[in-house]
Amino acid sequence: MAHEKQLNKIGWFFILPSSILLLFFIVYPIFYSLYLSFTSTKGIVTQFVGIKNYIRMFNDPMFFLALKNTFKLLLIQVPIMLVLAISFAAILNNKKIRFRGFFRTALFLPSVTSLIAYSILFKMLFSYDGLINNTLITLSIIDKPLQWMNEPNLATFVLILAMIWRWTGYNMIFYLSAMQNIPEDLYEAASIDGASKISSFFTITIPLLKPIILFTTVMSTIGTLQLFDEPMNLSQGGTTASMIGPDNVFLTLSVYIYNICFKYTPNFGYAATVSYAILIIIALLTLVQFSVSRDKDEVLRKKFEKETRKIAKGVLR
Repeated sequence: MAHEKQLNKIGWFFILPSSILLLFFIVYPIFYSLYLSFTSTKGIVTQFVGIKNYIRMFNDPMFFLALKNTFKLLLIQVPIMLVLAISFAAILNNKKIRFRGFFRTALFLPSVTSLIAYSILFKMLFSYDGLINNTLITLSIIDKPLQWMNEPNLATFVLILAMIWRWTGYNMIFYLSAMQNIPEDLYEAASIDGASKISSFFTITIPLLKPIILFTTVMSTIGTLQLFDEPMNLSQGGTTASMIGPDNVFLTLSVYIYNICFKYTPNFGYAATVSYAILIIIALLTLVQFSVSRDKDEVLRKKFEKETRKIAKGVLR
């Protein structure tokens, strides 16, 4: 008993530095930012204002513009990216494909590419005299160069394309790892029963990938709602210096927080309020996703029990 207590003390001694750092750099900032959301900063003076920041947020057109832009990216980019990731994973999980390692590496590399490097690359590709315009003109698809980064819809398309290019391979790795853990016996049994590969994919692969699909959906949702790097690096200033992209289409919630803190007259209290708005939105969406997942699990379980009872009745007869 005394020996166990001694071991516990030694264990606490080893984790104490990490615990202190965790409290200082994570727990304390969380609670301090919550306090800041109820304050207002004017110069170096901080005063408590109660819920005025939250009232201001609900009457702030720029906040709702940032919210609309962020959700537009979320609803378009995330589904396309995850569908592509699953599709690539399914293709590259086929042992008959040659150079699978090369293609897997090629698809994953964008996720570890320098953000500045790939932002510059996309700016060059979609510039007025860039490769994309020259190729489209050569193929007689367009008559004159498109203003990719100066028209709202085209700029949004470039941003979505850049995010898909960067993160599809990253999510593909999760699906690929999960697919490699699915027993081959299941597919062989399905094949014997006459199921096609497409049918097996939707009846075996997708249901077994459900936990990974939920995980990647939640993580992609969180990442998109916190999107900052791509809009800031791809933005070329818009029509005025105060805009983030043409008509502020690159203004996401995180970019707006940055503007409140460092670009406009600094107001860290209001920035903290918008930050907690993101936190609440992420929490609600995550709960919805988990709830939908549980409901589907319940439906599948009841269906399985129903089929099992039918089989049991047939056997007893």
